[in-house]
Amino acid sequence: MEHSESLTRSAFLLAFDLRKEKLTQRSALGYLLRAATLAELLLAGNLADESGKARVLTAPAAEPGSLRAIVWEQISNAPPRSWRRWVQKDNGKAVRVVRDELAAARLISVERRRILVFPVERITLRKAYLSRRLAERVGRAIRGGRPVGHLDEDVRVLAALATAARLKTVAPSWREARPRRDRIRRLSAPIEPITTALRKSVEAADSASAAG
Repeated sequence: MEHSESLTRSAFLLAFDLRKEKLTQRSALGYLLRAATLAELLLAGNLADESGKARVLTAPAAEPGSLRAIVWEQISNAPPRSWRRWVQKDNGKAVRVVRDELAAARLISVERRRILVFPVERITLRKAYLSRRLAERVGRAIRGGRPVGHLDEDVRVLAALATAARLKTVAPSWREARPRRDRIRRLSAPIEPITTALRKSVEAADSASAAG
């Protein structure tokens, strides 16, 4: 991950399927981005876990309008609620906020047009090598090699989030994940309440979609 990029922006870039040249799993992307922002706040000491709920500690230094600022304001102005509640809240808006940040940073381009009366949006990577490099590092973190304790924190957290979200660009299949359960658990340890909330949110959304 580039040092100038947040976990949240990196999670968005990680969701690109470079072979198909498009974002994958848009239905889960908002959950992933919200979870990445919550992970940033937890690891920075702005939030704490209290019996499965997010508790505010100190306000972050966040740019107004950023997803971090939006999420912090929501949590700080509400009674303690579950991590799953905060992963799911306004997840569609999360995608738009991070998309616009990346477009402003010229890391992606956004083309909008209409097909008949329906608006269509095409998002293209301007620097595909960043997503490719990121996917390689996160994929290696999930599949093994270096001990978990020797991984960079950003890569470790992205690996945990990507696995919880079943992100097809890097996450192993169910069959591949079984022998790696202990490693995935260790990757997730610093942000375990958030990865659990993300996994349950994605599972519930997938079940609802399958049920029609």
